[in-house]
Amino acid sequence: MSFTSLDSMGKTSLMLDLISQRQRALGANIANVDTPGYVRRDIDFSQYLGSMNSPIETKLSSALGPSGVIEDRTKQEIDIAEELAEIQKNSIMYTMATRRMSKIITEMKTVLNVGK
Repeated sequence: MSFTSLDSMGKTSLMLDLISQRQRALGANIANVDTPGYVRRDIDFSQYLGSMNSPIETKLSSALGPSGVIEDRTKQEIDIAEELAEIQKNSIMYTMATRRMSKIITEMKTVLNVGK
């Protein structure tokens, strides 16, 4: 099986979608810090990272859209400092993913320009 820029673009696109959903989940956690009975939410990246090796599963995940939101019932209360730290980690992941996507697009432009 060969690896192409289009495969990489799909994987990076999926990661960007997951990062976006995680940002929303972390924001909801902070917004509901004082809501009685609220259960902390997060994204389980592992269920998607394992499937990203197969092009069929990657296309299926892209078509269905990421839905890795999980409820973390192990924590009884939300720690604002911990949520803010997770938002910072998520921001770093977003920066890395956007740089990767930019590199893929640059590589594709180079290939197109060389072919002219």
